[in-house]
Amino acid sequence: MLSDYKKIKISDFSYSLPDNRIARYPLKERDGSNLLVWQNGHIEKDIFKNITEYIPKDSMLVFNNTRVIHARLFFWKETGAKIEIFCLEPVHPSDYQVAFQQTERAVWKCMVGNAKKWKETELSADIEIGGKTVKLKARKAGEQNNTLLIEFTWNGRFSFAEIIEKAGTLPLPPYLKRETEPADEVTYQTVYARNDGSVAAPTAGLHFTEQVLNQLAAKNIQPREITLHVGAGTFQPVKSENIGMHSMHHEKVVVPKSFIEELFSNQQKIIAVGTTSVRSLESLYWLGLKLGENQIDTESLEIEQWEPYEKKETVSLQQALENILKYLEKQKQENLSFSTQIIIVPGYQFKLVGGMITNFHQPQSTLLLLISAFLGSKWKDVYQFALENGFRFLSYGDSNLYLK
Repeated sequence: MLSDYKKIKISDFSYSLPDNRIARYPLKERDGSNLLVWQNGHIEKDIFKNITEYIPKDSMLVFNNTRVIHARLFFWKETGAKIEIFCLEPVHPSDYQVAFQQTERAVWKCMVGNAKKWKETELSADIEIGGKTVKLKARKAGEQNNTLLIEFTWNGRFSFAEIIEKAGTLPLPPYLKRETEPADEVTYQTVYARNDGSVAAPTAGLHFTEQVLNQLAAKNIQPREITLHVGAGTFQPVKSENIGMHSMHHEKVVVPKSFIEELFSNQQKIIAVGTTSVRSLESLYWLGLKLGENQIDTESLEIEQWEPYEKKETVSLQQALENILKYLEKQKQENLSFSTQIIIVPGYQFKLVGGMITNFHQPQSTLLLLISAFLGSKWKDVYQFALENGFRFLSYGDSNLYLK
């Protein structure tokens, strides 16, 4: 029953996290972090660089190749007041790649800090790119889902990707309680990051190095890439007593047609690198189900928060994937683009994911609910072991490998 899922109490998913266990900085070596391995209830401790020893041969690892953008833009008024504009996602145009290629104007959904001090029609800032001075202007262009729409305009024929890279700052999670430092430009990106769009890193992937990736290839463990642009909502705390009152954030996903063809013909053990990859993969089944039932706007593919709990599983995974391939062939598209709001809570039955690599998550968070959905009540044993054995927590913290 859907109502049973919505009655889940977030207070049941809490634990005591001492402030000194939150990793505020990464280790010097990415793959030098601790690794907690959980398999069928058994827990052990190792180092991440040895992860290849635990991943079954011929597994498929699915990585999220999104790249964190310089989403924080600062404008100063003549009074000295600072206005922060936090870019969340593009609106006009809405496609990330196209939005970053704009050379004069773009509209983004944004959060604005110190908004009460912004009374002018527009804000402006001068930035230097390639020895040229560019004037970047920001104007309020409306509201959407409790966020502001901001129209950016600029001169010089530079792309918005160049503008934001030069004018903006890389955002860090608020719980790190520090400003971005130059080293974060490297350490807060995965080594395989390539598609601009996230405002937070898919942190499970931060532990991977080229050496570890080479070791995986030598064991015939196949790396595959998808894209989910992580939104600021990933840090949104659950404030309601029951999870049914919490509204998940929408995130944009891009999955290559070739990857879906592989899943269709060879559904081997799939290990998702990070909760973003988990949510993307699991959304595929529900999207394929909706396409088969003709219950979706094919112009705007979307999975709503509670759909997996409302719908009957009327088709197999094979059929769901076939429905997606038929849609892509009909649309003559090589990539599947959609939006997902899916929430994964205890009781959810996983369709594609047979294992996952992830970090340790905040108490009473939707991410911890996802972990509990995979591990069951054993999540408490995992987190207690980590607390008792010196593991570091959250974005720059240590890693977990969960296998069933």
